[in-house]
Amino acid sequence: MARIIVADDDREVRELIIFALRFAGHKVIGAQNGKEVIQLAHQLKPDLILMDVRMPIMNGYEACKTIKAENETKSIPVIFLSARGQEAEIQAGLSAGGDDYILKPISPDQLTKKVGLFLQKATK
Repeated sequence: MARIIVADDDREVRELIIFALRFAGHKVIGAQNGKEVIQLAHQLKPDLILMDVRMPIMNGYEACKTIKAENETKSIPVIFLSARGQEAEIQAGLSAGGDDYILKPISPDQLTKKVGLFLQKATK
């Protein structure tokens, strides 16, 4: 299946997402902040990055802009996972280069279904 990076500073949320995606058959690694996700993106060349917006050291928007600005990582899809559902937040995520924006909370089943559909669409 797919290689996915999950970036969220909340360890419990990150671990729940990782568990759900691994259970669905994906290879998943976690990151705690934007800087770490950029490093992992270069190392692993994942098929997808799921990223929270509000993280320490570097937020999700800044990390996404960096990932999308670098030739080596610009084609990696980024989906934001955030509890901030205001239209301005969603537009900021898409303007930063995000490919989609999913609102938390989301059930593990819904998340794995959305990720699966996104990956199917991305490979066509």
